[in-house]
Amino acid sequence: MPDATTRVFQLSDHPAKDDPALVTADEAFFATLSATLERRVADLEARLDVERRAPGGTGQEALDRDLEVHRLTARLRTLRRYGVDLCLGRVVPAGGDPVYVGRLGLTDGAGEPLLVDWRAPAAEPFFAATHGDPRGLASRRRYRWTLGRVTDYWDEVFTAEGLEGHAALDDQSAFVASLGASRSPRMRDVLGTIAADQDAVVRAGSRGALVVDGGPGTGKTVVALHRTAYLLYSDPRLGHRTGGVLFVGPSQPYLAYVSDVLPSLGEEGVRTCTLRELVPEGAGAVDETDPAVARLKSSARLLDAVEAGVRFYEEAPTSPMTVSTPWADVRLDPADWLEAFDAPEPGTPHNEARDRVWEALTDVLVDKLAAVLDDDGWGEEQADEFDAYGVASEDPSARFRSALAADDELAEAFQRAWPLIEPTDLVGDLWTVPAYLRLCAPWLSADEVRALRRADPAAWTTEDLPFLDAARRRLGDPGASRRRARQRAAEAEERRRMADVVADLLASDDSEMKVMSMLRGQDLRTALVDEGALPVADADALAGPFAHVVVDEAQELTDAQWRMLLDRCPSRSLTIVGDRAQARHGFTESWEERLARVGVDTVTTASLTINYRTPEEVMAEAEPVIRAAIPDANVPTSIRSNGIPVLHAAAGERDALLDGWLASHPEGVACVVGDPSFTATERVQSLRAEETKGLEFDLVVLHDPERFGTGIEGAVDHYVAMTRATERLVVLSG
Repeated sequence: MPDATTRVFQLSDHPAKDDPALVTADEAFFATLSATLERRVADLEARLDVERRAPGGTGQEALDRDLEVHRLTARLRTLRRYGVDLCLGRVVPAGGDPVYVGRLGLTDGAGEPLLVDWRAPAAEPFFAATHGDPRGLASRRRYRWTLGRVTDYWDEVFTAEGLEGHAALDDQSAFVASLGASRSPRMRDVLGTIAADQDAVVRAGSRGALVVDGGPGTGKTVVALHRTAYLLYSDPRLGHRTGGVLFVGPSQPYLAYVSDVLPSLGEEGVRTCTLRELVPEGAGAVDETDPAVARLKSSARLLDAVEAGVRFYEEAPTSPMTVSTPWADVRLDPADWLEAFDAPEPGTPHNEARDRVWEALTDVLVDKLAAVLDDDGWGEEQADEFDAYGVASEDPSARFRSALAADDELAEAFQRAWPLIEPTDLVGDLWTVPAYLRLCAPWLSADEVRALRRADPAAWTTEDLPFLDAARRRLGDPGASRRRARQRAAEAEERRRMADVVADLLASDDSEMKVMSMLRGQDLRTALVDEGALPVADADALAGPFAHVVVDEAQELTDAQWRMLLDRCPSRSLTIVGDRAQARHGFTESWEERLARVGVDTVTTASLTINYRTPEEVMAEAEPVIRAAIPDANVPTSIRSNGIPVLHAAAGERDALLDGWLASHPEGVACVVGDPSFTATERVQSLRAEETKGLEFDLVVLHDPERFGTGIEGAVDHYVAMTRATERLVVLSG
């Protein structure tokens, strides 16, 4: 971080802009900002040290402490990372003083604002002002930072009086100028250069679903990421304590590429994943090779088979049985089972409801036994302290419940009536037991049932993932009941251990007051049990519910896959990013029609039509490729030309072309698409066409794109791969 005497402006390539009269006020501001940052970093370090040394506490107290540590750590990391280049630029309101806009809000020692957070309402004119709608501004200045120094700045003037104190205006905006810069392995944020049409999408409200629709290069992804940071700042309903935000991307290379954007915007608590990561089986799942099976499994209706499959295992016995106990025999009727089956709250997952059904069943049996036995009958077999089941003698009904738990015949009957079910077993049975599938999905034809049948129940495909997810959510954790049983056993063992301790203490108590006698109290003995030693389950961080979900490349999602996401977002607060023309399997509906079909009724669409990324030269060749398959494709208008024509060459020239580009470009990244024989290097990736979605490279080398496939899928893969290029496109054949 530069000190107050260090000059921030270094514009040797722009001597006219380096005029002290033009930058003196900014230099003074940056000196103040630098000194303030040093004090703020020291203060945050001290506060963080205090929080870390404080007792951890329990429950909400521990959670609040952890959240505060996380908040302070994130802010400290951002201040250390950027220093004075937290500042994005400044605006001068007509007749007012300059307002400096930053990645974070910052005040000086007296509490006066130095930087306005870019997400605050006061910062909106910095992004939204245009010459047609200056938003009350006289002028705007944006900075370009390099290693903590301003190496360029660009002024826009909106009024005649705003001309004073500015350099000659550039013939390009800072945004367009930045587009020619070399790409890196990670996407950068565009705070300093975000366009007005993009800013309007970023600041749209969070209620309902917002579809950000646009073709290649329109900035859909970066807008969605900035919108995520904005919503977390502006909408308290989306904070981490109320569910937080889930960001879903199409692939791990994509998530790695965008992973630095949100931290650079001051947000580090957003969960990111692919659809595969929502269920454990996703890691090893392969794509379905049979189009007919893929079509059937894309339907949300077929997911209803999961619910029917679970209900099949919730069948109450229809015959009475007799339960024998050490005290008396008790009759268990079908009506008693039905009463117990109705005990769980509606919506309770099957496996997690099992213990509640058991408790209700034993309640029925306890009541029936109480009608047979009088109070003396309960007490005849009581021991002084704990019975054979580890249950305190003060609660005779608990002794009976423990006896029921040890009854093998009753346990077997209960297991048949309400078994624990593994989600993988249920879904595997749907695909391997035709009679079960016909029972659960009676609308399927015989041919469809045969098409869905397979030999290996665990040969998971990506099309199976929504069914596994639905089964896991409907069934719940099959281990929960087992953990609770282990917990009860552990508690009983702990009580036995504490009973021995209490007995020893009572025997050795020779005080006049006999203070150890208070340990006879059941409540106090229970309080001595070490709950920290009892088994607990790890929470599923991706299970939700989330307050807001962002979905990129959403045009690819099937109805069944949408169910996976909507189950995690009951509020239906969504940011949906996509391009209908990039749907590999076609997208003939409108966004509104598609989303209404999966249960999203409140939909707003924001269209981005300007291609900021892809040069005109590339788009001129890419447009006919997609229009041949999708005549009404939303092909955006490219605003940039770099004069580099698309190169067509023989496949054998690949290595020479790459070597030449690497030698002449010390920075930047490239990608070879569709050539599995090429091994990726540090600066040149090797990907299949469908893996390139959402990514961008300075150089893209397409290997024989005519072999990408036919029809819409092949055309989309070809189009998408071409439009990843930000500088040069090479097409190899042969």
